[in-house]
Amino acid sequence: MKKIIMLCCTFLLMGKTIAQEIPLVSNISSRNNITLNGKWRYIIDPLENGYYNYRLEPFKNNGFFENKKWNTAELSEYNFATSAVMDIPSDWNSKDERLFFYEGTVWFQKDFNYKKDAKTKGILHFGAVNYDAKVYVNGKLAGTHVGGYTPFNFDVTDLLVDGNNFVVVKVDNKRHKDNVPTVNMDWWNYGGITRDVTLAQVPNTYIEDYLIQLDKKEKGKISGWIKLNSESANQSVSVSIPELKIKKSVTTDAKGIASFEVKANPVLWTPEKPKLYEVAISKADENIADQIGFRTIETKGKEILLNGKKVFLRGISIHEEAPFRSGRAWSQNDAITLLTWAKELGCNYVRLAHYPHNENMVKEAEKMGLMIWSEVPVYWTISWTNPDTYANAERQLHDMIYRDKNRCGIVIWSIANETPHGDDRDVFLSKLAKYARTQDNSRLISMAMEVTSSSNNINTLHDNMNEYVDIVSFNQYLGWYRGTNESCKDMQWVIPYNKPVIISEFGGEALQGLHGDKKERWNEEYQEELYIQNTQMFNRIEGLAGVSPWILVDFRSPRRQLPNIQDFFNRKGLVSDQGIKKKAFYVMKDWYKQKEEEYK
Repeated sequence: MKKIIMLCCTFLLMGKTIAQEIPLVSNISSRNNITLNGKWRYIIDPLENGYYNYRLEPFKNNGFFENKKWNTAELSEYNFATSAVMDIPSDWNSKDERLFFYEGTVWFQKDFNYKKDAKTKGILHFGAVNYDAKVYVNGKLAGTHVGGYTPFNFDVTDLLVDGNNFVVVKVDNKRHKDNVPTVNMDWWNYGGITRDVTLAQVPNTYIEDYLIQLDKKEKGKISGWIKLNSESANQSVSVSIPELKIKKSVTTDAKGIASFEVKANPVLWTPEKPKLYEVAISKADENIADQIGFRTIETKGKEILLNGKKVFLRGISIHEEAPFRSGRAWSQNDAITLLTWAKELGCNYVRLAHYPHNENMVKEAEKMGLMIWSEVPVYWTISWTNPDTYANAERQLHDMIYRDKNRCGIVIWSIANETPHGDDRDVFLSKLAKYARTQDNSRLISMAMEVTSSSNNINTLHDNMNEYVDIVSFNQYLGWYRGTNESCKDMQWVIPYNKPVIISEFGGEALQGLHGDKKERWNEEYQEELYIQNTQMFNRIEGLAGVSPWILVDFRSPRRQLPNIQDFFNRKGLVSDQGIKKKAFYVMKDWYKQKEEEYK
């Protein structure tokens, strides 16, 4: 049995970690914040004239990052003050019709006021910027970040002034072979500042990070740690959970870390009763609020056990695609809309593909009682032998775990999707899996594999990564990319591993409102029949512990070009891009009702 007792995660601080090199501030929304969301000026710069001179050398000065005030006395070929305005967070593809297909550089600029205080630091935090970000404050470089779906922040205290300030961000979303994800992908490469921007004003010595969880070794205990931003010893910090009558004060060691444990028997979080506790983490000049749930997760043979009880993961895959309007989803309202559809489907689990989703999505799923699969964009044909590509993937994995370690809804970290077999790939992914366990040895690890077909309708899952994962997951598309809907009746499945099985993807495309014969592709009746035949087939798969069909909502993809059907949408959604449920939605809903009864 793989036994895991936890709040959310055991996040290890062993030796020098990426966290020390890139000190993310945990739970940024609970800090003393100035929001920088809202109207930003922007300049489209396809030749990167604002960054390079005519010899293609980076500007030391005179670049767009200086935000010079335009006048007729000197030559200047840009002016943020008279440039177009865009709402942030957002993506430029859906906000400016000229940029629908654009991949390249766009500069963003915003003015803001700030009151300096010798007792505080200013931390500039971005929820995500896709993909390559260079951030300047008052004309000076604050820092850079690569990766489109993970948070980052910079200490900008020394760059700020009393009164009027400005921030400029160079955003470049060009795809490159050695990026993560690589050039080949099946979702829209939305460019821009796609999540919240905040300027946190924190004490000079502040609570940088913390973990609160069920004790792994002893039942009836909650344990964890609090970490300051500096190696400051003998600092008093405390944790309180009023509903459990817990208030524990501890003192930091020479590294600025304080560990604690207290006796407690909390109500455990479940999809049926997603109990969260109000938690305060504090010191004399700082108080941070959080909502934290407690639960256990483990595997036993081919079973997944939640709080010791066998559970079937009734799921759906979701892209970070905004409902109704298209574009990148980011807000609490976006999350509630998407997850409400998942709940209406009968889900107790969501696969957030193929990258870490925004914090609103994770937090709202947890509140609604949805277990979560969270994934990094190691997708298809990554540059397996490039050390920089691996470092990029590892950093994104680190930041995903770091941000969400206190979220009990997350039960699975996924390290890859549909990657081609090969020695180089196996080295890359096994190393990534091992790294994930050094950061969190308490959640389950999986990845979306592929099944190889053989004669006599026998489908065999063989993947060398089986020894590195806790759950064997695979994607299969019978009735769409392979075979017919009728062929599902004859299929046999061989999964030679004593581990739980999740079908991480299946499905087919249908244009909502298009009706016809169930043997003709693209209409709702064909998709409906595909779901009928596949779900009947699933009942014959030994060890099946969950499914997450592809996908909840139709989403933008440049690969999907069929006129009058796709029109640059992947139409595999059970819900249309306009929020209308297709016939297959109700097939899946009925099957999930059966599964819910079986597992009561």
